[in-house]
Amino acid sequence: MVSQPKLQNGRLRKARTGDVSAIQKLINGYAEQDAMLPRSLSELYENIRDFYVIEETGAIVGCAALHVSWKDLAELKSLAVEAKSQGKGYGRLLVNACIGEAGELGLERVFALTYVPEMFEKMGWTQIDKALLPRKIWTECVYCPKFPHCGEVAVLFEVGQDARAD
Repeated sequence: MVSQPKLQNGRLRKARTGDVSAIQKLINGYAEQDAMLPRSLSELYENIRDFYVIEETGAIVGCAALHVSWKDLAELKSLAVEAKSQGKGYGRLLVNACIGEAGELGLERVFALTYVPEMFEKMGWTQIDKALLPRKIWTECVYCPKFPHCGEVAVLFEVGQDARAD
């Protein structure tokens, strides 16, 4: 069972096509700071079913996506929470929503590539060697302009385990 934080003013929901511009603005704002990779509108529309959002007073302030990679493995992608909305548990809520969906789909593991592995480790994720993710490396990473020197750390969550509450 994945613990869920209480929402203060926000609402978690699956993303809709009308959210794509706001999702892109949020993600690409962090990409401009070199904190994550940018996403094109076409990529976001094509993968809109993967996304969850946090909506706060009508505005999208957080997003994350669960993208199935293989029969037992998915990637948590594009986790972002607007700076002014951080500290409210929204990141954890988005991560837990993706893990919950992974469990519903029968997936055993979820991985993420991140510049902040400590945040994931607080939630029970474990650092792993990126070489353990060959499908990711050769289907997506190889086309990234930062490849092979991106500096991201791979983390993994075993879906059947409990997430930490802290």
